[in-house]
Order: sequence, then C-alpha cells, then structure tokens
Amino acid sequence: MDTPDPDVVRRAAGGDPAAVTQVLTQIRPIVVRYCLARLGRAGAAGATAEDVAQEVCVAVLRALPRFTDQGRPFLAFVYGIAARKVADACRAASRDRTESVAHVPDAPDPAPGPELRALTADLNAKLAGLLSQLPATHREILVLRLAVGMTADEVGTVLGMTGGAVRLAQYRALTRLRALVGDTLAGVIL
Repeated sequence: MDTPDPDVVRRAAGGDPAAVTQVLTQIRPIVVRYCLARLGRAGAAGATAEDVAQEVCVAVLRALPRFTDQGRPFLAFVYGIAARKVADACRAASRDRTESVAHVPDAPDPAPGPELRALTADLNAKLAGLLSQLPATHREILVLRLAVGMTADEVGTVLGMTGGAVRLAQYRALTRLRALVGDTLAGVIL
C-alpha cells in the first residue's frame, strides 16, 4: 500500500499545492477501499461508498492545515475522519427510507427481490450484532484486515501497533466471535 511520506504530509500541511495533490492521490484509493468495506457498493441513504470517500478526501483537505505530527501515522488521522464520515452516512441512511427512481421500468428488475433483501438485511444485522460485542479496536482490525485487505503491518501502522500485536488481536477477535456463535454458524444464518 502506497502511504504518504511524512515529509510530503508536512509540506502539504504547510500549503504546498503539489504535496497536497500527492497526498490526496495516495490516500484516495485507501479511503475508497475502507468505505467499500464499511458501506458496501450500495452505500447508505443513496450515497455510494465512492461518494463518502469523496467527502472524506474533502474533509482531509480542509483539516490538513491543522494537522500536526503527534507521533501517530498520518493514515490514523485519515481513518479517524473516514470512520466519522461513514458513521454520518449510516445515520443518514437510518433516517431516510425512500428509494427514488428516475422512471418506471418496462421490464422486471433483475435485482434481488424483497425476500432475499430482507434475509440479507437480517443476516447483516445478526453479524453486526456479533461484531458490536467486540472491542472497537478488534472490530477495526477485522474490517481493515478481512474486508479492506490490508496486511497486519499496514493495519499496525494505522492503529499504532506492531504487526504481531495486530495478528494477536485479530486471533483474539476471531476466537471471541467463534465463542459467541458457537461451533456452527446456525445461530447467525437461521
């Protein structure tokens, strides 16, 4: 994963336009992957993961002049902003239950029907309930490792941990999930 160099981040925080462009170019794919992992392709309240990622980039751009290096990786700063924007999108989705269409289609919709969507939503709610029983750090590690596809060292850089500590925390999180679910996934799937 191509992360911004600390010197480039300092220059960007100082207002260097070339450095700002370089930082945004490097973080955008990372932010898009994170938003896709947290929101899925459909997004929330009509906003796609790409829309939320764009909002994250704009927020990073606005906050960049106030960024000061406090010994934590710059990506931790970016992921903090991204987590808040994803939460905002989820809150907006919970308030807005409408689905607008530009025109009435002439043919049946090939997308999953209401029954499959209801079953998928129920499964997602059960899985979210299981994940909510984990500590926040364990949830973030599972999302970044399993959904975003980051290595343990990359996650460690973001969260200020070593790669070994990330692997150990991931093991503990998965062990806790297994204990919550039991020997099979019947409690989640049924």
